[in-house]
Amino acid sequence: MDKVIKCLLLDVDNVIISQVEEVGADIGEPDCRLIKPYLFESIDNMKPWPKATDQTELMIRSDSILTIADPTKAVIDRYLELTK
Repeated sequence: MDKVIKCLLLDVDNVIISQVEEVGADIGEPDCRLIKPYLFESIDNMKPWPKATDQTELMIRSDSILTIADPTKAVIDRYLELTK
């Protein structure tokens, strides 16, 4: 299966670049798996997110995401380079 890499706007100052998988869940339960999420500040400044854990897979409720967008090719290339 191809990786689905998206930009997730969680709030005004938090843009996350991550591989995203939708999972089945009950209403109110986390229904998105973020794989190797990175905080995007610029193409040259992307850092693993959140800083408080070494986990590379996190669950989040889709209603916590303000919007989802397709990253540019340059952002995807940089993300794939960082997450090899």
